[in-house]
Amino acid sequence: MDATFFFDPACPWTWRTSRWLVAAAEARDLRIEWRAFSLSILSGGQAPPEYAEAMAASSRALRLVEALRAEGRHEDAGRFYTELGTRTHDAGNPPSDKLVAEAVTAAGLDDMAAALDDDRWDAEVHTSHALAFGSAGPDIGSPVLMVPGADRGLHGPILTEVPDLDDTLLLWDSLLPLFRMSAFHEVKRGRR
Repeated sequence: MDATFFFDPACPWTWRTSRWLVAAAEARDLRIEWRAFSLSILSGGQAPPEYAEAMAASSRALRLVEALRAEGRHEDAGRFYTELGTRTHDAGNPPSDKLVAEAVTAAGLDDMAAALDDDRWDAEVHTSHALAFGSAGPDIGSPVLMVPGADRGLHGPILTEVPDLDDTLLLWDSLLPLFRMSAFHEVKRGRR
């Protein structure tokens, strides 16, 4: 893989970053491994009540992501996330069990739908989350990006919008040396 993207499907910032990465991957012929990063695990399962349904749906979706990864079906995992993000973030809807099910069908993954409710995948979600957190943490959230040849992953990049293709490629090409520089720690700007 050329990049490993750890994500929680409930996070809108992560969604924008994923669309940037997909565009960079298409232009640079990169292969993406999609992995679970759980905001529910990060919060110790203490999501505010208004986010409980979205977090539960996201947790179910991450089971499927890890089940697909276990079978080497990275493109299928990416297609599933695209279908889910289109139904949630692009449409302005919080994740729900209904939208997760619709995304599974739209991505052509009905053969894997049982993973959504198979709690045996929770251990794999925890393992994936721990790998991402250990690579880029502490004090991070979703997404985490890892590339080969780098000692650590990075949280982000966090994007307020998906850049055009020229800026997409400029950002990708600029980040690669930073990933691989062990002295690099953080660049940050306050959100508005």
